[in-house]
Amino acid sequence: MNKKLFAALFFTSFLSADATTGKEVFETYCWGCHHQTSEAFGPPFTQIANKRTFEEIQAYIIDPESMYKSFGYKRTVMTKLKLTDKEREKIANYVLSYKGK
Repeated sequence: MNKKLFAALFFTSFLSADATTGKEVFETYCWGCHHQTSEAFGPPFTQIANKRTFEEIQAYIIDPESMYKSFGYKRTVMTKLKLTDKEREKIANYVLSYKGK
């Protein structure tokens, strides 16, 4: 019985280890410069979501220094964030959830 309980607890903790949401990633890494619907230091997610694709958002997060010109910006002040692939996917999906708002 103890082995079954241990296995169940281990499996549950493994599943919840990646339970962060896009909103949590945003609040941890992005909120200082971006807000969801209003202009801050960087553009709001509503603006980004209506201009960019999932892939473009991720590319900009990975390497803003090499992407800003292709986006038509004169400069970038966004720092290169060291996010995992999952965190990047979650934040891109979270940003895109503001499309059309």
